[in-house]
Amino acid sequence: MNSKFKQFGLVAFGAVAGVLISIGISAVAQREARTSLPLDELRQFTDVFGAIKANYVEPVEDRKLITEAISGMLTGLDPHSAYLDAEGFRELQVGTLGEFGGLGIEVSSEDGFVKVVSPIEDTPAARAGVKSGDLIIKIDEKPTKGMSLTDAVKLMRGKPKTQITLTLSRKGEARPLVVVIVREVIRVQSVKSKTLESEFGYVRITQFQEHTVENLATHLETLLRTGLKGLVLDLRNDPGGLLHGAVGVSAVFLAPQTLVVSTDGRTADAKRKFHAVPDDYLRGSSSDYLRKLPASVKTIPMVVLVNDGSASASEIVAGALQDHKRAVVIGTQTFGKGSVQSILPLTNNTAIKLTTARYYTPSGRSIQAKGITPDFIVEESANGDAPSFRVREADLNRHLSNDRGQTETRSAIPKATEPAGDASAARKPVEFGSADDYQLAQALNFLRGRPVAVAAKVVDAGADAGKDKAAK
Repeated sequence: MNSKFKQFGLVAFGAVAGVLISIGISAVAQREARTSLPLDELRQFTDVFGAIKANYVEPVEDRKLITEAISGMLTGLDPHSAYLDAEGFRELQVGTLGEFGGLGIEVSSEDGFVKVVSPIEDTPAARAGVKSGDLIIKIDEKPTKGMSLTDAVKLMRGKPKTQITLTLSRKGEARPLVVVIVREVIRVQSVKSKTLESEFGYVRITQFQEHTVENLATHLETLLRTGLKGLVLDLRNDPGGLLHGAVGVSAVFLAPQTLVVSTDGRTADAKRKFHAVPDDYLRGSSSDYLRKLPASVKTIPMVVLVNDGSASASEIVAGALQDHKRAVVIGTQTFGKGSVQSILPLTNNTAIKLTTARYYTPSGRSIQAKGITPDFIVEESANGDAPSFRVREADLNRHLSNDRGQTETRSAIPKATEPAGDASAARKPVEFGSADDYQLAQALNFLRGRPVAVAAKVVDAGADAGKDKAAK
């Protein structure tokens, strides 16, 4: 796919194309968990624990067995629930601030291997040619088959300027690929912007971090002074991040009090509605940085760019702006991560990351395992996309189902018009925002009122797909 996807780096612990995080503890959930314990199953657990302690070929510490049992309980639920030891919990918190050490890749677990979800733009992993969908089969000389995700992340992390060798298995490649990467301190710039042709503004959000909304407001203040005719918000390869960041970005462009997203789960805490109001997007700040923005930010013609690397928080923004008809969405079907992970702190500075709810767009659509279908299906190039590198929520083992009976992502993937093979593999990575960015060119066509060249072949991706359209 190219420098596809984005974010997070080696902070990911089962996060797929981005993690939607809310921090807190549900007292109701804890009370429910303590009311009735499955005694027969617990006896079985203690029998297994005792058998291991008495008969395993080598002595095993109690702490290791308990930790592995906890980890197994969580990873067996879905791809996004996980146990965070003290180091993992600390790194997760640091990662939301946009600076962390490592290679610059987001990883998940797949069939006992470590799978690359996304390399972050302009990081060692991306520059070394690591791609979404690659399986990491060896880290230095250690095979990853059966290795826990936490252990794999620890191996890949290290001091800056030290080398690491990854052996990758990639679809379409007959032999494993060996890449040598030099570790760096990863600093992710969440918001980037520029003016295109002096008429249109271009804003790219690479990840929803703690200061994304504040940084976005600063960029827009500068852009909108020039009297632009339209704006492109680029969320391609944005794997998500913080929920309040998604609400804040949506609030920038929507009228106050507008519904942005709702969540629904088993506990009262999981049943929430988030609106375009300061209480729902400010956290730890008494100053509303959106007040200074000019009124034109609510009405300027707007396009949102997405692709299969747009996940979680970026899908919330795209879905909200699409449902309220505030923006037209252009690109390919998004990742389809429509679940909320809550961080529940435990003792000894550890925590669990637990899926506690699904989220829904303002019109009630569930994005889980489906994603956002763009108004205009536009592939990465005029010749199509590189489908062999596509990874979506619906492709992951044990993914949460779509509870509203909507078609899962697999049936809505636009088909490439060019056969996969040498031509696809040799295609140069697209630099988002450049003169060679085909999807951006189609977004500008829409803003100018010109026809948009949509994908030639699309399966179940909308009644309007396959037709040229122009802005009205």
